[in-house]
Amino acid sequence: MPYVRHWLRNSVLLFAVAIALGLVAAHTQLIQPHDLDLDRTIQTGTRTGWLNDVMLGVSYLASPVAGVVILAVWTGWLLFVRRTPTRAVATFLVVAVGWNSTQIAKAIVARNRPPRQFSLDPEIGSNSFPSGHTAFTVAVAVAAYFLFRDSRHRTKVAVCGVLAVCLVAFSRMYIGAHYPTDTLGSVLVAGSAILFLTGIWHAWLLPRLHRVPLLDRFGLEREQAALEAARGGHTEPGANGTYGAHGAHSPYGQQGGRRRAAGPQGGRHRRHAGR
Repeated sequence: MPYVRHWLRNSVLLFAVAIALGLVAAHTQLIQPHDLDLDRTIQTGTRTGWLNDVMLGVSYLASPVAGVVILAVWTGWLLFVRRTPTRAVATFLVVAVGWNSTQIAKAIVARNRPPRQFSLDPEIGSNSFPSGHTAFTVAVAVAAYFLFRDSRHRTKVAVCGVLAVCLVAFSRMYIGAHYPTDTLGSVLVAGSAILFLTGIWHAWLLPRLHRVPLLDRFGLEREQAALEAARGGHTEPGANGTYGAHGAHSPYGQQGGRRRAAGPQGGRHRRHAGR
């Protein structure tokens, strides 16, 4: 996980912008009519029988139930199969924090859903802003990019992540569950939460992972030794080109290894990792 300069200030500002956007969209007429017009344009101009099924399927793949399954399988694979507990914990936190941060914004903004008569899958309540489905996809895309950001696949992962976010956001507008600003707000809210997490990770969480006895059973000490080797230039790339238990391309590795070596303050001097 990269260390980002000014993470606290930037995360608070980004969240404030998201909330301001949501309040204006929900409680004034500056955005609401345009949001509704764009929703109706998408629905009347693109809806067909087969595409309805596709968009509903895409939406279900990012639903709360599917999201929990995806997160459990992904982090379980990193922990039990790859034996990389640092990556497993970091991935779980990025997705969980980025996804669930929307609940705070939903409670503050309290925006009603689009009119139900235009929805293929009606949802009720004052919880339209931001879109939880879109926020989940944003968090998954960011977590995947963090895993591959030091590998040759980082550009492909970034492009696929952006396309996935756009597809899910479009599906939520297509089926009539959200307004366009709801999906934009998801990117801002999830982004602010993940940005905040990067600071907490380096300042408090990463230096304390060794205090969790369970992680030692899954190779935490070996993983940290590999990180130290990577930091010292003695590397052994994994077979798939990314960091494994003995690899050189750790998305959290250099930060993690240096943190352990340099002590509690070491992470603050590795600011280049976030660039």
